[in-house]
Amino acid sequence: MDLATVDKLLTTTRTVRKRLDLMRPVEPEIVQECLEIAIQAPTGGNIPRYHFVVVTDAGKRAELGAIYKRSFFEVYSPERQEETRQSDPRLIDSANYLAERMHEVPVLVVPCVEAPAMAQGAGPGVYGSILPAAWSFMLALRARGLGSAWTTLHIRYEQEAAAILGIPDGIAQAALLPVAYYTGDDFKPAKRVPARERTYWDGWGQTR
Repeated sequence: MDLATVDKLLTTTRTVRKRLDLMRPVEPEIVQECLEIAIQAPTGGNIPRYHFVVVTDAGKRAELGAIYKRSFFEVYSPERQEETRQSDPRLIDSANYLAERMHEVPVLVVPCVEAPAMAQGAGPGVYGSILPAAWSFMLALRARGLGSAWTTLHIRYEQEAAAILGIPDGIAQAALLPVAYYTGDDFKPAKRVPARERTYWDGWGQTR
């Protein structure tokens, strides 16, 4: 296994918003290929509860985009946007960009999970059957020159989205992933607090 390639994939799979190519079509075959790779991810209890709704229809993308935009601007009020802009102006600008253009992204993917046990407090285990696969999907996209962004704000209006897509009761939506080829050059690792500064051994606050 080529560790350099693997490490580059893991450290440069970024959230892509402004660099999503809204004009270039995405082949359905490449989306399906990435999903087939994604389902090799771990599943909670080794039970395959995952489902994926791939949305390419322009009308449905417009409806989902409208839901996302509404939710985004409810959560990110002008006051909150200004607060965020003070600390990270690039983040809020790119988030706004995607909120205004979600409907223009050529493919939207909604990872879903069978959730009959949610009422019994099985949330973490149930989501363990979809979140690893969704992230693997994003890694597979990145390896093929496509980008995505992890978004969940549309879930504030999950039932509206379910009605648009015909998602039945008992199926929970985990995210809304815009998928497109990306523009520009390669990606770089992000600035992060080093893990060693937040890693504890044998107890909270204990270092090696």
